[in-house]
Amino acid sequence: MLQTPLMQRALVVAVLVGLSAPVMGTYLVQRRLALLGDGIGHVALTGVAVGWLAGAAFGLTPNDLLAVPGAVVASIIGAVLIEVVRDRGKTSGDVALALLFYGGIAGGVLLIGIAGGTTSNLNGYLFGSIATVSTLDVWLSAGLATVVLGVGIGLRPALFALSHDEEFARAAGLPVRTLNVLVAVMAALTVSVSMRVVGVLLVSALMIVPVAVSQLLTRSFASTMRVAMLVGVLVTVVGLTVTYFYPLSPGATIVVLAIAVYAVASLVRPLFVRQVRPRDPHLDVEDDVAVSEEA
Repeated sequence: MLQTPLMQRALVVAVLVGLSAPVMGTYLVQRRLALLGDGIGHVALTGVAVGWLAGAAFGLTPNDLLAVPGAVVASIIGAVLIEVVRDRGKTSGDVALALLFYGGIAGGVLLIGIAGGTTSNLNGYLFGSIATVSTLDVWLSAGLATVVLGVGIGLRPALFALSHDEEFARAAGLPVRTLNVLVAVMAALTVSVSMRVVGVLLVSALMIVPVAVSQLLTRSFASTMRVAMLVGVLVTVVGLTVTYFYPLSPGATIVVLAIAVYAVASLVRPLFVRQVRPRDPHLDVEDDVAVSEEA
């Protein structure tokens, strides 16, 4: 398997996706924005169609040469817009996500038709198409993953403060609005990196499910991120290996493996975590134990 240039490129991209997607997913889970990746992914689909349209207009071969750059630009614009809408409070978060969902899919289908293509041309981007990964895709994925990992790990203290308690971060003097936009942009780049491997419809699962697995096994934020990255790499590499021997969809296989790992971790966790009943039945009341002793 490792002697095939196609699989070599695919494994490199899979490892990059497995490392970078859970990093930003950790912040999204902490902020209860698990579905943000889905919304951005749908907008990225419009960017793919714009790139396809531009490639056809300039006579590029293949037509989708600009698809990934188009997805990057569109997903960043969509992520920034949803953050601006959320920050100003004019539209609730779920409504803004719904607008991204429906507008992204409709725009992608409409523009791909204008470019002379069909919806079948979008299937590789909807569900992932690791077999079409080119050398250019590898370099683009490497660059985007480097930026995501650099920001996600390098700014972890500030981003953790923002994700854990936005008011505390503001009181501590952190540039909250800038950091909010930064998280949204990094989520958009993560979607663009993962698009070729699992597709825009499943990208959010690769961002969220490894983090959910890690939360079952760890207690600190840093360890949660590290274990999530390990799980992400594991499921992407194993899923890609399975699809080398069996004609299965790589994206769907990877996501199903991630969910299977979560199910196993949920079943095994109670065997290793001893349930300790607190002595104080009302932990939020400081003096109830003293009062009961006096009585």
